[in-house]
Amino acid sequence: MKYIFIIIIILFASVAVFAQWGNEQLQEKPSFKDKVFVGGGFGLSFSSNYDFISVSPIVGYRVNQRVATGLSLIYRYTNYKNVTPDFSTNDYGISPFLRYQLYGPLFLHAEYEHLNYEYVTFNRESFRRSYNSFMAGGGFFQPIGRRTGFFAIALYNFSYRNPTSPNDFYPYNSPWVLRAGVTAGF
Repeated sequence: MKYIFIIIIILFASVAVFAQWGNEQLQEKPSFKDKVFVGGGFGLSFSSNYDFISVSPIVGYRVNQRVATGLSLIYRYTNYKNVTPDFSTNDYGISPFLRYQLYGPLFLHAEYEHLNYEYVTFNRESFRRSYNSFMAGGGFFQPIGRRTGFFAIALYNFSYRNPTSPNDFYPYNSPWVLRAGVTAGF
């Protein structure tokens, strides 16, 4: 319950500047092309312990001025350098989502994520598992052009499980998922 309260405070503390889809008004009957948007996120992290690369392209469709739905593909590569010899893992998945514009740049976001992830046990055996998550939260969209914009989202993973033994391996180490990226309409 306290997490929902935190999300509400974050959403209302943001300053409303622009509409989610930019300042342009959609025509009465916009074309299919006008309703489609693409984009995604890209992440990099390098340290002496590990290297991490994440790519998550999205394609979406604006049902109307307040509702958008779409699909995100997920790929994550991690190279662990703090063990000898080094090893790397590859994760991939798919995530349908639904967004509802609240006010100005603020929106609610819900998604179901199916992630196939790889992990290595302490005795250096590699395994692959699937993990399903239901995540919801909110974010904001800031236009940076007529049909392009930046987004940031904070989601709570309602399917998060905390490891109960040293042999439990899950793809997330926290129930909170933070994302940022760019979308563009073509």
